Amino acid sequence: MRTRTRLGLLVLALTLAASAPAMAQAKLPAGVTPAMVEQGKAIFTKTGLCFACHGMDGKGAVGPNLTDNTWLHVKDGDYQGLVALITKGVAANEVMQNPSKGPMPAKGGSSISDDDVKAVAAYVWTLSHGS
Repeated sequence: MRTRTRLGLLVLALTLAASAPAMAQAKLPAGVTPAMVEQGKAIFTKTGLCFACHGMDGKGAVGPNLTDNTWLHVKDGDYQGLVALITKGVAANEVMQNPSKGPMPAKGGSSISDDDVKAVAAYVWTLSHGS
């Protein structure tokens, strides 16, 4: 009887462990993978130049805080909205709700690719959505 119980617990533990990546991935927006998030973090803190205005941790500096639930230009920090915002930037006449935070050039003024933009948006999404 003990062997059956132990075997059952082992099977349950292995099943849960195997499904953990799928469960973690289910929390991300459609089409976003954990690998994209990691790539986005690397771009955010290096070649994307995002850190220059938003800080290395995304908590804001010249640019707004990306880790809270306050979104100035993207409703609820929606992933597709973030992709669009990063791609086109924020024009000076679009700066709203927080005049102390200025405009943002398209792609943050960097030369990142469209796929890089999607990765950065994935990372930024996780900053405020707790993934």
